[in-house]
Amino acid sequence: MAAPAEFRQRLLEGMAAAIRECGFRDSTVADVVRCARTSRRTFYEHFASKQACFIALLQEANAAMVRQIAAAVDPRASWDAQVRQAIEAWIAVAQSDLAITLSWIRDLPSLGSDARHLQREWLEAFVVLIQDLTDTPELRAAGVAPPPRQLMIMLLGGLRELIATTVEDGGDISDITEVAVQATQAMLGPRTLPAPAR
Repeated sequence: MAAPAEFRQRLLEGMAAAIRECGFRDSTVADVVRCARTSRRTFYEHFASKQACFIALLQEANAAMVRQIAAAVDPRASWDAQVRQAIEAWIAVAQSDLAITLSWIRDLPSLGSDARHLQREWLEAFVVLIQDLTDTPELRAAGVAPPPRQLMIMLLGGLRELIATTVEDGGDISDITEVAVQATQAMLGPRTLPAPAR
């Protein structure tokens, strides 16, 4: 007999499959349990609603994305190479499941207060990731320091929106790699001190 954790994982995978098949808004608990090959009773033993299952799926996806980006960056590489590695990893993860990526960006905000904590959790996880990646002896030696929080929020929001609009317009998100790398390098690159006043 399957363990509860295994059923939960199957349900999360069922939710992901339902989103790929018909989108979050049009999917139902019946679609999720069909894709998970389990029962409604099992679903409600693990999740109070379709929305709760969706939020749990996105929490897992977010944690996996942060881990994959962190693992892709070589801290011994030059600062600009590290930026490229991080952006390429982000785009690769987003591209690996476009339906989930787009649902995260477009559907989650419509869920109101229940989802707000997840949006903040996502933001905090990425702020911490950027701080960790930019706060190293190698980057400090190159003149790169952790950017201000407001700048990180602007960067993260811009990258997400660029990915979403590219997908919605039928584009290939790998095509945004160069502009995303250039913008991120411009925002995170070495800070030059202002010239002293004469």
